[in-house]
Amino acid sequence: MVLGHFSIDFILLPNSTKPRRMLGGPPTYVSLAAKKMDACVSVISKVGGDFPAKYLQWLRKHGIDLSGLKICEESRTTSFMLKYCSSGERVLILRSKAPSITSEDLLPTLKAKAIHISPIANEISLNSIEKIGDTGSLTSLDPQGLLRRFNSNGKTSLHKIRDLSFLRKIDVFKSSEKEVKVLAGKENVLEALRKVRECSVKIAIATIGKRGSLVSFDNRFFMIPAAEPKIFLDPTGAGDAFIGAFMAEYLKGRDPLWCACVGSAAASFVVEKTGPKGFKGRKEVYRRASLIYEKTLIIE
Repeated sequence: MVLGHFSIDFILLPNSTKPRRMLGGPPTYVSLAAKKMDACVSVISKVGGDFPAKYLQWLRKHGIDLSGLKICEESRTTSFMLKYCSSGERVLILRSKAPSITSEDLLPTLKAKAIHISPIANEISLNSIEKIGDTGSLTSLDPQGLLRRFNSNGKTSLHKIRDLSFLRKIDVFKSSEKEVKVLAGKENVLEALRKVRECSVKIAIATIGKRGSLVSFDNRFFMIPAAEPKIFLDPTGAGDAFIGAFMAEYLKGRDPLWCACVGSAAASFVVEKTGPKGFKGRKEVYRRASLIYEKTLIIE
């Protein structure tokens, strides 16, 4: 199960003059990546009355259970403008926000084998995260939306969370390098991951873009190379695809290093196209994952 807002993304890539409107948000990318790895996936999310019916049809066509989706007709769907620079930096601007996901919306999580929590605009409270952690489900978290603050123009900045005690309810943590440094208040990514692990998190992951990812478990740190895409077009959703594929494999009892390679491979296909169109099936993902599995390194 994936918990967080769907979004309507307006993606402006380098050398483009007009943004492209795309279905986005963790429920899209995480769910599709996990589904491609043969997992059964449902979502808990809220959208506004402006959410296109064609998006609903497309998600259902791809096997995503939307029974936990609430359409709030009087509200607008969470929406972002994503401006990518040639340097790789991204400017994120919030255009609108759907209603928050409350404790009353969490009832379906009681039956989930695994739950991935991924707010994008503070739509899930820390209290709700702790309640989810008490369900007994395998729980993973991407804290991106917990760290975000928005000015009057919607421009996004990242802010530290003072009390990290909620992390004790999390089994698997996944974040970007920049975000985990902010979360932990550390300038070094390894130190940031170590602080996360000290909060009783079993597996802590930091994605580091084209360099790959860092994975920490059993008091060890590993470097996972990035799987090579044929072409790099759009990084939107790559981190979500990573954790979706990772969790699908991890639920099968696979080695965390292999799961991270599968996540890297799934992400490498997503960046080959704009929006959520680059997902590939299990065999193709495994093929790319196997190319980097033997290249994983113990770094500490």
